[in-house]
Amino acid sequence: MTPSTTTEYKHILLDDRQVPFIKGTSMKVVELVTSVQAYGWSPEELHFQYPHLNMSQIYSALAYYWEHKAEIDADMKRRFEYSEKLRKDAGESTLAKRLRYEGLI
Repeated sequence: MTPSTTTEYKHILLDDRQVPFIKGTSMKVVELVTSVQAYGWSPEELHFQYPHLNMSQIYSALAYYWEHKAEIDADMKRRFEYSEKLRKDAGESTLAKRLRYEGLI
């Protein structure tokens, strides 16, 4: 188990890289917030989609996000840019090339 640091939020801890996650889970706050931004999910829908989280954990994570919005938004941007770089560096897959050659995409 990695060391963690407590926060003012009952259900939120910081891992050894100072990334906030939900206590008792491996879910990062940024992952929960991404679901809200991508799908517009309410706290109740988050609970339905992630039944291993209770409502208190969800509200604590959302409160943490709003108190640290700029920092977490910057982390989301950095993650997106990194994934885009990996996607571009990987190039087109063999399957996609074959489907394109066959006129299927």
